[in-house]
Parts: sequence; structure tokens; C-alpha cells
Amino acid sequence: MTMRVLVLGAGATGGFYGGHLMQAGENVTFLVRPKRHAQLMENGLVVVSPQGNIISPVQAVTRVSKPFDLVLLSCKAYDLDAAIETIRPAVGPETRILPVLNGLNHLDRLDAAFGAERVMGGLCHLTITMDPDGTIRHLHAFNRLTFGARESVQAPLADALAQAYAKCPITVVNSPDIVHDMWEKFYFLATLAGSTTLMRAPIGAILKAPDGLAFITGLLDECTRVATAAGHPPSAERDAESRHHLTMPDSTLSASMMRDIEKGGPTEGEHIVGDMLRRGRDLGLDLPLLTLATTHLRAYEARRTAG
Repeated sequence: MTMRVLVLGAGATGGFYGGHLMQAGENVTFLVRPKRHAQLMENGLVVVSPQGNIISPVQAVTRVSKPFDLVLLSCKAYDLDAAIETIRPAVGPETRILPVLNGLNHLDRLDAAFGAERVMGGLCHLTITMDPDGTIRHLHAFNRLTFGARESVQAPLADALAQAYAKCPITVVNSPDIVHDMWEKFYFLATLAGSTTLMRAPIGAILKAPDGLAFITGLLDECTRVATAAGHPPSAERDAESRHHLTMPDSTLSASMMRDIEKGGPTEGEHIVGDMLRRGRDLGLDLPLLTLATTHLRAYEARRTAG
């Protein structure tokens, strides 16, 4: 049976995953702002990817008034409150919501707005951007979408979604423990974002500083302690992978949050680094490096919003 899917926005991530669902034969509608609506009506959805391009007309609207089977969210955390109100008319008794956001804090906010029985868990690994003309560019062949049911009532839709994506050039994982998977990305991303924003440098440049390695591994250790105390210790494989990526000499790896700061824009600092600190403090942990990284991000936001 075809799913009725609403994708909030048709930006890089939403356009990519929504476009592939559309190609798989699902009934996909994009809920977008007027400017993006005009682009989609004129040019269609355009995705340029090493795994095959998508150039297709789409169903796009600027408001909704009836429920969908699935709502796909991929907004920034600082836009989540507005997104919740925008999608509210699309959420009925049987609707499931799949947020593909970084961190974990959004789950609490969506649960409060719609009920935990409607809110699935998800994360993605995807290198993607969007040009000013609306063209979505997938920059690296690797991509993985991981999602899963947080409650058993969500399992049928999770299974149907996995079957739909099986028709697409996307690595999909329908996880039996999605919250743990989200923690495994969360602790790594908090380390990456905390270190590269504080130092205004990619990993390789930080490692060239005499105490750079000690700082990065110290911050990683603190985030690992939080995850472990919360009941989600990273697996040995994930720990080894994280340490490898965060200690590679000459690595150009940095968090998109660092680039947001360099542009003078808003960040997801509270949602990722700040939330990691809050969770750790609630568990009684002493986290000096995480405190430093969070204080820096909060000072940046205070200065930015003050003008």
C-alpha cells in the first residue's frame, strides 16, 4: 500500500530522502516556503548525485490541512518549534513522525507536542548541499539512513519505509535499538562540534597544536562517560571508529557548526554540545572540557543575538 508522506521542506536532506521515496513510488508531498515552491514548480526537484540524478516534477504545497501517514522532518534544531506548529495539521491519530536531526533533545520536544507513540527515531550520514537555484548536490557516494521504532506501534510503518527505500540507492538500517544508535552519533558529534568550534579549526590543525590531541581525546572521553552513564555505552567498534576519525593527522574534518559560526549564523550548539553537558550534569558528572566548549558556544550566541 502506498504511503502518504509529507516532507517538511525540500532542502538538501529533505529533498534527497523525499525525492528517493518519490522515485520508489510513494505519494510524497513537500511542504515548503513560497520561494522554494516557485523553484519546484518551475524546475522540479533536481538532485545531482554520483548514484544517479533525480529531475522530476513534485507535489509541493505551502500549507497542509489533513493528516499524512508519515511526516519526515530534517530541519535545524533551532527551527524545530516553528516546524512543530507547521506540521501540526498533518499529524493525525495514526501519523508517524520521523525526525532526522542531530542529537536527542528534539525527541523530548516532539513527544511533548504529539505523543511518544507518534515519534520515531532517525539519523543520517550524508554529505550534501543545495545551490541557490535549488539544485541539491550529493557530494559523496556514501550515504546511510538509519531509523526505527521507539515504540512497537511504530514498527509496521518502519518496516514499510525500509521496504520502500530498498528500491533506492541508499543504505538503509531499520534499527531495533534506534535510541542507542542516536547516542552513538550524538557523543561523536558533540566531541567534533565542541572541539572544532572552540578551536575554529579542523581536526588536523588542532592535532598540530602541542596539546591538541589531549584536548580532543579528553573531550571524547567526557562525552563517552555521559553516554555510558545514560545507559548507552558506545560499542568497541564505534569507539575505535570515533577515535580514528578524531585523531587522523592532516584531517580536514570539522563540524558544520564551525562553518555556521564562521558565517555568523545560528548554531545547534545548545541542542548538541549544551544538551550533552546538561545530561551529564543531571547524572552527577564533572565535565570541565564539555563545560568550556558549551560556554564558548553560549557566549557566541549571546554576542550574535545582541547584534
